Amino acid sequence: MTAKRTLWEAFGQVPDPRSPSGRRYPLQAILTLTSVAMLSGARSLYAIAQFGRDYGPEFAKALGFTKGKTPCCTALHYLFKHLNPEHFERAIGSWLRGRQNNGYKAVAIDGKSLRGTQGHQLPAVHLLAAYAHQAKAALAQLAVAGYTNEHKAALQLLDILPLKDTVVTGDAMFCQKDLSGKVLGKGGHYIWPVKDNQPQLKEQVVTALEDRSLSPSAGSNYSARTAACQ
Repeated sequence: MTAKRTLWEAFGQVPDPRSPSGRRYPLQAILTLTSVAMLSGARSLYAIAQFGRDYGPEFAKALGFTKGKTPCCTALHYLFKHLNPEHFERAIGSWLRGRQNNGYKAVAIDGKSLRGTQGHQLPAVHLLAAYAHQAKAALAQLAVAGYTNEHKAALQLLDILPLKDTVVTGDAMFCQKDLSGKVLGKGGHYIWPVKDNQPQLKEQVVTALEDRSLSPSAGSNYSARTAACQ
């Protein structure tokens, strides 16, 4: 279990992509301002910049801006253009895991296209996320090119998550040997549905459920074949 620390401290592990000679504002302070502004309803770089200015110098200093001044929209643009999203996601994930006193017992991985990200001649941003219901938060997420790329992204996602004694769930797309092996190799467990995309495996599962020596449900009034196919 990751030790508890503040979000500001977690942002300290994010590498700064800017040249040392051009750093007018501390990276930790900028990321903290952005998080607070977005939690307060800001949905654009302009809104984030205006949020910082509206609350004044004392608020800025509390966030880590030593001179009491927050960045403008242009400064935010150039920073986020070069910031590594994987490093940012890793910092957020470590902070969230540290906030859970009792940890979490299950993680669901799923991909979604973000609403409001599709523009004229631009595809929507598609993310693969690992969501812990007990934490009530996405522990980590990765941008993927589309729905068909979720399998490879899931391997990367599982690499950065602690999975010991944790049950990982997902849809039929994730019923793959490499993903299952990754979960087991990190001390976790998995639940994948088997559907028609894996016809041979599905038939093997159904046959095993009907074998009295393998399945306690075989021979009961409720059909094991029917249960496996639902």
